[in-house]
Amino acid sequence: MMWVVTGILATGSLITIIEAPYLVRKRMIKELCIFAVILFIGMTLSILQVLRIPLPNPLDWITAMIKPISDAVLGMLK
Repeated sequence: MMWVVTGILATGSLITIIEAPYLVRKRMIKELCIFAVILFIGMTLSILQVLRIPLPNPLDWITAMIKPISDAVLGMLK
């Protein structure tokens, strides 16, 4: 399992080594920040999934936000 985590970190490092110099050379600082954040989030989620740590399902969040609206509309239609 630790080899997989090491592989994820190595892949993230390789992607950074390939992509970051171009962004720095072209002075694309905003893009570099967004790149770093998205890569960090992706690597973190991948590592958590490999370690079998339960992750929240985004559909549950959407359901929790939509349910009160759905209940209100169904209440008006009765």
